[in-house]
Amino acid sequence: MPRLALTKLTLSHIRSHKTARLDLDGRPVAIFGANGAGKTNILEAVSLFSPGRGLRRAAADEIARQPEALGWKVTGVLQSLHQVHEIATWAEPGAARQVTIDGKAASQTALGRIARMVWLVPSMDRLWIEGADGRRRFLDRMTLSFDPNHAENALIYDKAMRERNRLLRDQVRDAHWYAALEAQMAQAGAAVIDARASAVARLMSAQAGARTAFPVADLSLDAPDGVVWADTEADLAEAFAESRPRDLQAGRTLVGPHRIDMTGVYAAKGTPAKACSTGEQKALLISLILANARALAEDFGAPPIVLLDEIAAHLDADRRAALYDEICDLGAQAWMTGTGPELFADLGDRAARLEVRDDGGTSVIAPG
Repeated sequence: MPRLALTKLTLSHIRSHKTARLDLDGRPVAIFGANGAGKTNILEAVSLFSPGRGLRRAAADEIARQPEALGWKVTGVLQSLHQVHEIATWAEPGAARQVTIDGKAASQTALGRIARMVWLVPSMDRLWIEGADGRRRFLDRMTLSFDPNHAENALIYDKAMRERNRLLRDQVRDAHWYAALEAQMAQAGAAVIDARASAVARLMSAQAGARTAFPVADLSLDAPDGVVWADTEADLAEAFAESRPRDLQAGRTLVGPHRIDMTGVYAAKGTPAKACSTGEQKALLISLILANARALAEDFGAPPIVLLDEIAAHLDADRRAALYDEICDLGAQAWMTGTGPELFADLGDRAARLEVRDDGGTSVIAPG
């Protein structure tokens, strides 16, 4: 079976890790240690082999080990389907992140073409009960896993919208100043909405077709009250033009894909996700991550790399064991963290184990 897995990982001056080298065999990786030892920092390093700012959404300078602030570097050997790639990503102090693939400079978008990655971190546990911004980021991350071009379309839309918002704040009323920007926003925005809708459809299909211990989340895309729903390029262009008077009063753009929300319902109970228990909300998130992974396995030809930080939180022993079984059945290289080795006992020899401990402010990694 084709695989997507890291077989080597080297960290240099990233967060609490001064230097580390890991040799891996493609199995899931169980990482345990006390809180603050540096477990999540390993997952963050792995996440930088995908487009974007990683699972913490950190700026390049924030990742560098302190107090040295010498910059940082992560390198890896990636088995991607039937090919092997050497990947490096790094940032010098005050500079943007750089990427090379097989020794040649590459864009972050290129990372998405050779590797697919999904993750779940504790900050997402409140996804269903907090603001729409977090749900859009969650959805866009899954959308990007299906469509590496989604990031570029989102950037084009955001850049044009910032320029439009500047005109609105300056109370510019000449329609000619808005026309070109709104045309850009309409074209990129329609692509963003279409990609998100396709991602939701893929997730729903992957959940419905799976035998799983985790509940199905019915997803929908909605506009908040008072916001016009528009999804085609023509409809968006019209909506932007019609909304100018209101936007001028607000000093910002009030319609468009940046206002769309993703809502979820616990399908078996018909209960909105925001009204579910903490454990149910976590189970719904896990269901979506697993669905994302199953759908990507079909599209890409191999399951994605899965990053699960403190995954045992809010899961009872039976559901934890079920999660490990599903990951192994999928064939994914999952990187999972927890405070103790007992949390991963149900994995047996199906996973490699790493213990992380703090040594005077420096993280040390040893076989577990």
